[in-house]
Amino acid sequence: METPLQLSSVVSSWRWDTATVLVTALLGLGYAVCFAKARRRGEHLPVTRAIIFGAAGLGVWLYSGIGMVGVYSGTLFWVRALQVLLLLYVVPFALAAGAPFTVLRAALGPAGRKRLDAMLSGGVARLLTHPATASMLILLLPWALFLSPWYEAVLRHGGVDAVTRIIVVAIGFLYFYSRLQIDPVPKHFTQGLSLLITIAESLADGILGIVLWLGPLIATGYYGSLGRAWGPDARLDQTIGAGILWLLGDFLGLIYSLVVMRAFAEDEKRRASEMDAELDAVEEARAKRKTVARTGAQVVEADEEPVSTGLWWENDPQLRHRFRR
Repeated sequence: METPLQLSSVVSSWRWDTATVLVTALLGLGYAVCFAKARRRGEHLPVTRAIIFGAAGLGVWLYSGIGMVGVYSGTLFWVRALQVLLLLYVVPFALAAGAPFTVLRAALGPAGRKRLDAMLSGGVARLLTHPATASMLILLLPWALFLSPWYEAVLRHGGVDAVTRIIVVAIGFLYFYSRLQIDPVPKHFTQGLSLLITIAESLADGILGIVLWLGPLIATGYYGSLGRAWGPDARLDQTIGAGILWLLGDFLGLIYSLVVMRAFAEDEKRRASEMDAELDAVEEARAKRKTVARTGAQVVEADEEPVSTGLWWENDPQLRHRFRR
C-alpha cells in the first residue's frame, strides 16, 4: 500500500516501470541518433522540435510511468484518469510536433528514403491517417477503456497495464500525426476539418465525464480490495476523475484548437496567395494578347471572351469581369 498522497509526492514518489523506461529510452536514442546524423549531413532540422519531442513528449511519458502519476495510478481513479489524458493528448502531441518521420527521413540514404516514402504513402497508411479512422479511435478509446472490463484488467495485471499505455500513446500519436501534418502524410486534409473534429472530441469528453460523474462506480471490486483508509472515498474519487477527463480534456482540446486555428489561417493565407498568383498570371497573359493585337500581329475582336483555362473562377461573373477590363 502506498503512503498517503500529498503535494510533496509530486517530487518524492517514484517507482521502477520497465516498460516505460525501455520504450522511452529506445525512442529517445533512435531520435537522437537520426537527428545527429541528419545534422551532420547538412539537413536543416530545428533544435526546438528535438526539445519538444524529448522533454514534452518522452519526458512526460516517462514521468507518467515512474513518477507520482505512475505510483498512484493503481490506487486512485482520478490519478489514472490524469495518466490517460497525458498519454492520449499531451505525449502524442509533443511526439508528433517533433516530426520524427522527417528526422528519420533526413538520416536515411536514397534507398531508405524511397522505402519510407512508399510506406507512408501506402494503402495501410492512407487508411490509418484518414480523418474518420484516427478520430474514431481517439474518441472511442476512453469510453472502451473506462466503461468495460478492460479497465479492471489494467488495474489487476501489470502486463495489460503496460501494453494498454503503449496503445493509448500510439492511437494519440496516429491522430496528431495525421492532423498536424508536420511530417509527410499520405494525403493532406484541410485544417478546417481538424477544427470541426476537435469540437466533436470536446463534446465526447464532456459526455464521458458526465457518465462517470453520475453513473455507477467502476472497478468496485478492485478498489474495495485495496483497503485504502486515506484520501477521497470511491464516489468522490470517481467524481474528481470525471472532472479531470471533462474539464482538463476540454482545456487541452482548447489549446490544440488554437494550434489548429493558427494552421488554418496559414493554410488559407497560402491558398489566397496561390489564387492571386493565378489571377495575376491570367491578367498578364490577356494584357500580352491585347498588346499583340494593337501592333497588328493578331486580330482580336473587342468583345472576345478570354480563353478558358478550366479554372473555377472563370465562371464567376465578378472575377470574369475583372479580366475583361
